[in-house]
Amino acid sequence: MPENSADRAGARPSPHGLAPPTPIPAGLVVLVGPPASGKTSFVRALVERRQIEAEAVVSSDEMRLELFGAVSEPADSDAADAADARIFEERDRRIAARLAAGRSVIAESTNVTPQARERLIALARRFGAPVTVLRFAPDVAGLLQQYAERGRTDLSATDVRAYAAVMSRDAGADRLRAEGAAAVHDVPGRREAVTPAGAAARFTFAPGRPPGR
Repeated sequence: MPENSADRAGARPSPHGLAPPTPIPAGLVVLVGPPASGKTSFVRALVERRQIEAEAVVSSDEMRLELFGAVSEPADSDAADAADARIFEERDRRIAARLAAGRSVIAESTNVTPQARERLIALARRFGAPVTVLRFAPDVAGLLQQYAERGRTDLSATDVRAYAAVMSRDAGADRLRAEGAAAVHDVPGRREAVTPAGAAARFTFAPGRPPGR
């Protein structure tokens, strides 16, 4: 039966009064959250804490830098569409390679629309891998504060609000489960006064089969 973070409310607390870390099975982990919601800081904390290997994270922003050397979109719409197509084709290839090897992989992009998630979930189904969704709250005030602090030039405050609105409308836990997520968990952040390292400590990740097995 699919589970949500709320399903674990009855779990035995740790000796320090905190719930035990939520286990994430080997498979596809889809991050869902607007820009500036803390996704990148969260996965960096996972890597720094050695909870996951760096190669397990497939980031569309990092791939854009790798392929094109800039995060900003090309001015020409046709060129922008071609760049996006190349980025997501390469993203899908890397995700498929890890799933085919029985390894866990984290898809780090906004994924706030059903269309974006459908493509990822289809990849997981091809390899019989479970899908876990980690949600980052679309808290507009907090998003705008982080956006201003980071000084991003590839997005506007209007863009951030639009992403948050889409997530609020189209990425509720029930909908995510209906789309095919085996589990949906909310990742705490600034609104809960939780640091990225603190949020990372709330989860444990199964790596999957060792390479070559």
